[in-house]
Amino acid sequence: MRVVIQRVKHASVTIDGNCKSSIQKGYLILLGIENADTQEDISWLCKKIIGLRVFDDENGVMNKNILDAQGDIIVVSQFTLMASYKKGNRPSYIRAAGHEIAIPLYEQFCAALSAELGKPVQTGEFGADMKVELLNDGPVTICMDTKNKE
Repeated sequence: MRVVIQRVKHASVTIDGNCKSSIQKGYLILLGIENADTQEDISWLCKKIIGLRVFDDENGVMNKNILDAQGDIIVVSQFTLMASYKKGNRPSYIRAAGHEIAIPLYEQFCAALSAELGKPVQTGEFGADMKVELLNDGPVTICMDTKNKE
């Protein structure tokens, strides 16, 4: 699994002109899933995301996690995070999991992250043409890949 975590002032997902989800302060998370991903990857990522200290404390130091900051999370599936760009100029998405694997893992990831956060996470819609808006705060953007845990 591969994620891009963006600390935001606000974020939203719109589908066919209708706002599906929106949050204020928190994280917009783009999630890419490959065939080899497992429940272990979900658990590791969720713990890392919740523990990530990128919100300012009273001294202006990034020392608070999402729980301390009382932030929200919105998760958007993004198969293009699994792109291979080594050959030619047209990316290959062969590493991206198909719907039969990716949808259950996406749903499990969102449920596990909600449990860790202690409240529901907002979501996009798997496979939909989504318009994602955000105001990146900082900017703070962190990339994580469960294949690079060390």
